[in-house]
Amino acid sequence: MPLIPLEDAWSHIADRLPRLPVQAVPLADALGLVTAEAVVAPEPVPPFDNTAVDGFAVRAADVATAPVTLEVVGTVAAGSPGDVEVRPGTAVRIMTGAPVPPGADAIVMVEHTTIDAGGAEPAGDGEDRNESVTIGRSVGPGQNIRPTGDDLAAGDPVVGPGIELTAGHLGLLATVGRSEVAVHRRPRVGVISTGDELVGDGSPLAPGQIRDSNRLTLIALCRQSGFDTVDLGLIRDDEAAIEAALRAGSGDCDAILSSGGVSMGDFDYVKSVLERIGDMRWMQIAIRPAKPLAFGLIDGVPVFGLPGNPVSSMVSFELFARPGIRAMAGHADLQRRRVRAIADQDFVRRSDGKVHFARVVVDQDEDNSFHVASAGGQGSHQLSAMATANGLAVLPDGDGVRQGGGVDVILLG
Repeated sequence: MPLIPLEDAWSHIADRLPRLPVQAVPLADALGLVTAEAVVAPEPVPPFDNTAVDGFAVRAADVATAPVTLEVVGTVAAGSPGDVEVRPGTAVRIMTGAPVPPGADAIVMVEHTTIDAGGAEPAGDGEDRNESVTIGRSVGPGQNIRPTGDDLAAGDPVVGPGIELTAGHLGLLATVGRSEVAVHRRPRVGVISTGDELVGDGSPLAPGQIRDSNRLTLIALCRQSGFDTVDLGLIRDDEAAIEAALRAGSGDCDAILSSGGVSMGDFDYVKSVLERIGDMRWMQIAIRPAKPLAFGLIDGVPVFGLPGNPVSSMVSFELFARPGIRAMAGHADLQRRRVRAIADQDFVRRSDGKVHFARVVVDQDEDNSFHVASAGGQGSHQLSAMATANGLAVLPDGDGVRQGGGVDVILLG
């Protein structure tokens, strides 16, 4: 089978991915989801003129020749109606966020005032008897006041469709009175391992057995990507059991990930089952690691058959499964961030018609330049280097990159 360029493999996958349905979810559950509606502000934010500081509400004209002493005629706290009028020669004590009282057009910070209480107690009606304040600094009209609609006017856009919701977006939606928002559903991804050679419970290995690490790794990568996960289990080499697990996954999940049994020379039970119950394509991609990949649909549910070597499985997830599932969830930005970095060592390779993805450690210096060095052994079985890596250096076909040269890097995590 001829090698397929990475871009062609991705195009084949992208053309067959369904879009997840839209649902209204509470704001508390919407972090990281993608909006499916445009939201506009039904009212101005803030809804009234309010103070940005603790201090005294005054008429700017009264304090133009500060220092000046004014009579304190009341207090306005946050949440109160703020109807204590500021008349000429008077001031009103005010707390941050409180409405600006009628007659006032500026706020003096409390740090620029001195209180003369005159030995009197505040009155029970909210007014302060026989109290005065000396204003030590003049303020101009509007100073320290947050005007109505300073953040949003009624009708202003809050979020549009296709926006990945951050904590700031959720706070803004709450500010305009929304308790829920229409989004694309969070992807639910099933992960399955198969094979009699796999041990998943930590028990001693018999001859020829290996640990089942890929399932846990892929579940963790899905969760790190914001997907809900379903552990479809470690299934023995029995076609009926594998088919039952895959069909259960297709009935309960939005996508399924498996690992192993996708190479051209493999005979694997999962491969036999997928060929029978799914519409699958088995690909050899011009990349290293992660050359073999299977992709198809079971009852309309995408199945990503990732390679079995641990590093290959993780790289294949990053290049194909993660962006594919993000596309299903409505994301516009599908891929990890790429940066241009300086190679702190030689990255030597031979020409073989493939793009190589070297596992690297990425650092940023005080000049904000990115630098990369190898994370360790580059074999597709050497998971220790992948665990250390925080990037994949993209090495096009050729002789590699010499120390000091530039290289594109995919940032992980």
